[in-house]
Amino acid sequence: MKKITQFIYIAAICLSSSTIYSQKSNIESSGDILSILIPAASFATTLVYHDDNYKGVYQFAKALGVAMVTTYSLKYIINKERPNGGNLAFPSGHTMSSFVGAAFFERRYGWKVGIPAYVLASYVGWSRIYAKKHDHWDVLGGVIVGTVSAYLFTTPYLNKNTDISISKTDKGFNLSITHNF
Repeated sequence: MKKITQFIYIAAICLSSSTIYSQKSNIESSGDILSILIPAASFATTLVYHDDNYKGVYQFAKALGVAMVTTYSLKYIINKERPNGGNLAFPSGHTMSSFVGAAFFERRYGWKVGIPAYVLASYVGWSRIYAKKHDHWDVLGGVIVGTVSAYLFTTPYLNKNTDISISKTDKGFNLSITHNF
C-alpha cells in the first residue's frame, strides 16, 4: 500500500505541473494528462497484483522501455517536420505511451478493461492531431510502436479471484476492481 500511495503522490505532482496547462486548449491538456495517466494506471495495476512475483512490473517496464527507445530512435533518424513547424514528429510519443498502457491493460487483463483503455488512448492520438502537433501518420506510428511493444512482453494475468468491471453512472463511468482474498 505504501508503494501505491507514493506512486499516486508522485503522479499528482506531475499532473499539477503548470506546464501541462499553460497556453493549451482543454483538448490538448486532457490528451497530455491521459498520455501519462493511462500508462501510470497500467503500471499501478501491476503493483496491486503482485502475487506473481512482480511479473507484471517487469513486463510493463520492458514494454515501455522498448517502446520509448524505438520511438525516440525513430524520431531522430527520420526527423519529420511537425504540422506546427517543429521537428521530431514521427512517431507520436504521447500516442505511443497511451497505447503501451492500453495494450498492456488489454493483453494482461482482457478486453473488458482493454476497450475503454483503447478508446482513451485513441482520444490522445486524436488530441495530438487536433493540436497540430502530429499528423495521422505520426499518430499511427505511435499506435503501432506502443501496441507491438506491449504485445511482445505482456502475458495474460489469470486470476479467478479478481473481477474488473465498468459501469455507467449519471456523471460518467466507474471502473471497479474486486479481489476476493
